[in-house]
Amino acid sequence: MSIQLFVPTFEVDECLKEIRECLEKGWTGLGFKTVEFEEKWKQYTGLPFAYFLNSATSGLNLAVEILKEEYKWDDRDEIITTPITFVSTNHAILKAGLKVKFADIDDTMCLDPYSVEGNITEKTRAVMFVGIGGNTGHYEKIVEICKSHNLKLILDAAHMSGTRLRGKVPGKEADVVVYSFQAVKNLPTADSGMICFKNGKFDEIVRKKGWLGINKDTYTRTTNVGNYKWKYDVEYIGGKAHGNSIIAAIGIVQLRYLDRDNAYRKQLAEWYRERFLPYSEIIKLVHIPEECSSSNHLFQILVQNRDEVIMELNSVGVYPGVHYTDNTIYKMYSYAKGTCPYAEYVSNSVLSLPMHMRLTYSDVQFICDSVIKIMHTNKTKYSNNIEKEE
Repeated sequence: MSIQLFVPTFEVDECLKEIRECLEKGWTGLGFKTVEFEEKWKQYTGLPFAYFLNSATSGLNLAVEILKEEYKWDDRDEIITTPITFVSTNHAILKAGLKVKFADIDDTMCLDPYSVEGNITEKTRAVMFVGIGGNTGHYEKIVEICKSHNLKLILDAAHMSGTRLRGKVPGKEADVVVYSFQAVKNLPTADSGMICFKNGKFDEIVRKKGWLGINKDTYTRTTNVGNYKWKYDVEYIGGKAHGNSIIAAIGIVQLRYLDRDNAYRKQLAEWYRERFLPYSEIIKLVHIPEECSSSNHLFQILVQNRDEVIMELNSVGVYPGVHYTDNTIYKMYSYAKGTCPYAEYVSNSVLSLPMHMRLTYSDVQFICDSVIKIMHTNKTKYSNNIEKEE
């Protein structure tokens, strides 16, 4: 038996049909399917703008860069963010020449509103909220804090495809939302993302910056008529961050099944929680507020002797993961080490259990039984060691 952390599942025949259309048309790059996917994503989320990118990392970089330029933030102005996230979240702040200001997280694994408020200074310009695992945490309180302090809100929704808050897709309150459709996300492609600005002007800017600063993309120039359709201007020093039609074709198909797949993820999470609830003394669960219907990209627990637990699970064919290591242990963020105690505890204790569409009820029970057995054994071993020391 081998149970992996992530195994993406694709609607293969439908994906191949969409891709074939690109190949037959002779259009695999920017435009065509990318435009179609953007329109379908706007319909699904209710967000006013959407631009398809080659990764969520590109989206985060562009989000911070554009907000800084358009609001004329100074170098070393601050964005408050979480230390428990993939490094691309916080690298986007540094790459823009701004300072990463860490606030602690709470038992939802998301930013603690009290810690956020306590870290606001005269240099604070924005808050970067990460919906880790698909959880909204105390997002609504963060929205209120941003409004009361006139701060911009960036929603890193890499894990949040399909998440609902009080029945609606969160993000309309944010200045910009960035999604990930990387290979193992809930809506999997090979790798891609979507950036959704609230401001239409910023949507126009990101489309130019994502195509080397050029103000007219190739697809638009091809579909327009007239002698001067080949002419364009270069308004920004941009990069090549746009997505392509082959990957968008996969995204279009997978979007059709996102809510269905997330419903099964919800069932998997319920099986996990039901099995672990009686063992709260040795296995701590992440708190998901009632108003949140999580995408359940991750199922995380907190345990003692985490690294030992991983090794024991590996020995029975279960391969969990860790999301994430406290970013303050990395050299570029080490100035903040020790400032977020709960995040530090999480970094040493968190364990992501397998969560994907190919898991069965029996798989979940086997994983749970294995974890419970390991934790009971460790508890006995730990207690015996204390007695010997005494």
